[in-house]
Amino acid sequence: MAFRDGSVTTVLRVPLTLLFFCFLSPASFSDATIPSTLDGPFTPVTISLDTSLRGKAVDLPDTDPRVQRYVTGFQPEQISLSLSSNYDSIWVSWITGEFQIGMNVTPLDPTSVASIVQFGTLKNSLIHTATGSSLVYNQLYPFEGLLNYTSGIIHHVRITGLNPSTVYFYRCGDPSHGMSKIHHFKTMPVSSPSSYPSRIAIVGDTGLTYNTTATISHLVQNSPDLVLLVGDMSYANLYLTNGTSSDCYSCNFSDTPIHESYQPRWDYWGRFMENLTSTVPLMVVEGNHELELQAGNKTFEAYSSRFAFPYIESGSTSTFYYSFNAGGIHFIMLGAYIDFGRSGEQYEWLKRDLAKFNRSVTPWLVVTWHPPWYSTYTAHYKEAECMKVAMEELLYSYGTDIVFNGHVHAYERSNRVYNYQLDPCGPVHIVIGDGGNREKMAIEHTDEPGKCPSPLSTPDAALGGQFCPSNSTMTGAFCWDQQPPYSALRESSFGHGILEMKNATWALWTWHRNQDTNSQVGDQIYIVRQPDLCPTHNVTT
Repeated sequence: MAFRDGSVTTVLRVPLTLLFFCFLSPASFSDATIPSTLDGPFTPVTISLDTSLRGKAVDLPDTDPRVQRYVTGFQPEQISLSLSSNYDSIWVSWITGEFQIGMNVTPLDPTSVASIVQFGTLKNSLIHTATGSSLVYNQLYPFEGLLNYTSGIIHHVRITGLNPSTVYFYRCGDPSHGMSKIHHFKTMPVSSPSSYPSRIAIVGDTGLTYNTTATISHLVQNSPDLVLLVGDMSYANLYLTNGTSSDCYSCNFSDTPIHESYQPRWDYWGRFMENLTSTVPLMVVEGNHELELQAGNKTFEAYSSRFAFPYIESGSTSTFYYSFNAGGIHFIMLGAYIDFGRSGEQYEWLKRDLAKFNRSVTPWLVVTWHPPWYSTYTAHYKEAECMKVAMEELLYSYGTDIVFNGHVHAYERSNRVYNYQLDPCGPVHIVIGDGGNREKMAIEHTDEPGKCPSPLSTPDAALGGQFCPSNSTMTGAFCWDQQPPYSALRESSFGHGILEMKNATWALWTWHRNQDTNSQVGDQIYIVRQPDLCPTHNVTT
């Protein structure tokens, strides 16, 4: 699709401070056949289901070399990186010691192994050292016959004083027990309107199936500088404590005294992901499959223990919500499974974080949480409506540019939307919960005859269990009778996405389907900011 003539007028309206960047758009960096949001809103499109993709998802077995433990003793494994709030620091995480699962388990002593990272800009001269902390978490069930779990020792070390856009080499561990081999990472660029990571991969609802391996293989081939995982990682809670699995837990294991979880799947997932996560930072946000209820009503223990989060650096008090910068992008990760009401702590933190947000430093505002506000699939339809009612106005008032969600196991991209209506100043919402997990792909749409769910069936207990009605269609009905105007494209396929910021106002979004070659794309569009058209809060503290 060619760009409309009106796009030139739009470029000329941009303030002079951004004129240079917009003058480059799109011809200097783009294929003019790729549409942009300036060409929208687009007529809704549904891509027909490829029935060959409906085969049963098959888990990687624990005998697969990619998930087996490859170290001995207290040598490091499951090494992963995550960003701090800015380019000058990064987190390194790993595990030492083997997990235990059984009726009686004895947790390891986390103080028995040091948490040390040696690093430097030269592979053969790791002259700097950083130390951190360690922990062990348990998954315990006070019921006869259920197996308990205790993790290996999980280490988190924050490296500080780093330079932007610089390759560092590192190894981690405890010299008295064994260090890892040397890995490397590249720091994020300095935050400015002209510097961005080259590629950011977005993926959701991964699990650990052969579909997952295809997704991650394609993702790695796209050479991302950063990966965002928008919730639902290992799917350990689709298993009994004896390792028996199911496509539908409530269907097959309805008589269990508690919703069990097979925690070794987390270790398998960490081992499988290590080739990627030991080199490329991975930023995660919790999904419903991370809840994992255990004794004492504890939840999200694996999620909060296994990953490092820049929540303290970003002024948050919870691993469920935090923010960070990656070049000229400000990312906000929100928690849907913690209080999101306007009187709650998360909402107050969000207001503070947005008040500090400065578009002259980070022009792009990208927000992520797990369950989508804008999805037309019957799966999880309007589950997060109460969160939308609480937070959408605030995010809109600060000009959120793009929203990424998972939860629904399909792909869907919206037109710019606010409060269910087309709005040129609303964000583009992208559902990308199609990472390849064990559960079924979402294929039915609420606008199909007889598919609209009962409104009172939609609340999810994990999200508070409340029903929050809203005037969601032009007629006030709960579902549309055709694909809604806000839904630009939807397709039931597994895959991942790549986000490339070209400058302060143009970003290229590409969705890759697993069944395609790397030269093919399932969806591609330039997302264009129009700061002159959509004035927002712009506090420059």
